[in-house]
Amino acid sequence: MSCQGKVVIFSAPSGTGKSTIINRLLQELPDLEFSISATSRSPRGTERDGVEYYFLSEQEFKKRVENGEFLEWEEVYSGSCYGTLNSELRRIWTKGHVVVFDIDVQGALNIKNRLGAKALSVFIMPPSIEELRRRLVRRATDTAEAIEKRVAKAETEIGFQPYFDVTVVNDDLDTALAEIRKIVSDFLEK
Repeated sequence: MSCQGKVVIFSAPSGTGKSTIINRLLQELPDLEFSISATSRSPRGTERDGVEYYFLSEQEFKKRVENGEFLEWEEVYSGSCYGTLNSELRRIWTKGHVVVFDIDVQGALNIKNRLGAKALSVFIMPPSIEELRRRLVRRATDTAEAIEKRVAKAETEIGFQPYFDVTVVNDDLDTALAEIRKIVSDFLEK
């Protein structure tokens, strides 16, 4: 298996089952390791530095950007930057593992453009916008207004789907997981 220097990028609208699929893959394929992003926002709740994110001050984040220490980054909200440190890739690659990203569509495409054939970009699609809305409602974590914002964002994100290497529709979790497991395994064996 030729894993050295490879990455697998997952992107999907909220409510498609992406996190569940990624967590299962990480359990099943020991060569995969999740990439921890850096952010300039403050920790929320029980978040810990080096676990959920690498928490940097806004000044430190900008200094690292100027020093070229990021593979990719963006300012998502005013003063809240997110990105992938090159050192995170080195940390994972040094172990002989493959880096796994759970990232927004723009970040995913930026990484794919930078790493080319060393990156596999996977877009997970909901069966339909109506089903996505139902899943978000069933999750019961957002207000009706927040759900509509997520649905509107999903419609925009789906527009980026043609730029990904592969698209998997998650209408049945086990079927989607089996399809993604095969796609990822085939990529790692190249």
